Amino acid sequence: MKLSRRDPPEIGISFLDTITCGIGAIILLMVITVTAPPEPVRPTDDPRAAQISQLERTLFASRDEMKAAIVRLDTRREELAAKRKEIADMKKATTATLNEQTRASAAEQDAALNAKVYGELEIAHQKLTAEMLRLYAQKDRPRSENYIGGIPIDSEYIIFIIDTSGSMFNYAWPKVMEVLVQTLTVYPQVKGLQVLSDQGSYMFPEYVGRWIEDTPARRRAVIDRLRTWNVFSKSSPAEGIEAAIEQFYRNDRKISLYVYGDEFTGKSITEVVDYVRKLNRPDANGAPHVRIHAVGFPTQFANPPGLQITGIRFAALMRELTHRNGGSFIGLNSFR
Repeated sequence: MKLSRRDPPEIGISFLDTITCGIGAIILLMVITVTAPPEPVRPTDDPRAAQISQLERTLFASRDEMKAAIVRLDTRREELAAKRKEIADMKKATTATLNEQTRASAAEQDAALNAKVYGELEIAHQKLTAEMLRLYAQKDRPRSENYIGGIPIDSEYIIFIIDTSGSMFNYAWPKVMEVLVQTLTVYPQVKGLQVLSDQGSYMFPEYVGRWIEDTPARRRAVIDRLRTWNVFSKSSPAEGIEAAIEQFYRNDRKISLYVYGDEFTGKSITEVVDYVRKLNRPDANGAPHVRIHAVGFPTQFANPPGLQITGIRFAALMRELTHRNGGSFIGLNSFR
């Protein structure tokens, strides 16, 4: 029997084995071979690296602080705006209240002053008119008879020297106005009048160095201006007295000074008295041409005894000045 052989296949088992072994060898080589990552190139060391790092940290810290500061600033701005609004509202309310109080107070003072002027003072004026006319008509009689309330009224010109310090303006001003009106009342008509502060400042700057004409309208203007007249003062009437005598003294004028004050803060009473004596030279009969009268308002005596010295010095100065210069000193019992 004849055997028939089959043709061998194109790809045999041996070929597949060879291919498989080759692939396995490649895989084994890939597994066995260790591949390490390349080492990075190290930069060259920079000597400023530490400084740059510190500056960066400082910059970051500064930025954080700036952000915090901006937040705080915004908060403060909001608070400031709120405070300003609150202050503006308070000012408006205060101004309205003060205006109302000022109007009410002014009305009360006007009413009281008018009552004084046109009431009690009018009665006093009527009582004194006959006596004043009699005294003026009898010019040849001794001067000692021409007195009212201890104050001579034979002067043709009068000058008021008023202490405008805080103690006077805040505590005694209504009384000052009352006394000034009373003084004007006992002088029905004079040739001229003037008003100075204790420092020699003029109430009406347009009348510097000259007399104010004595008219009813001018008297009302003086009283109206006095209500709010509050110029600088150091509570020393010496300057005002000296200015009045130096600027208005004449041999042919009979002048009376009326000093209203509550304290004397000058250095020396004797120096003031001596200097005024040189300025206010006596006439041929030994009488001074300028009479000096004074009214003391005891505001300082509302203080403890240790704080009353300036009030005591004012009284001492005025007693000596009025005595040497033909006038009178009146110390009030109350400054209200």
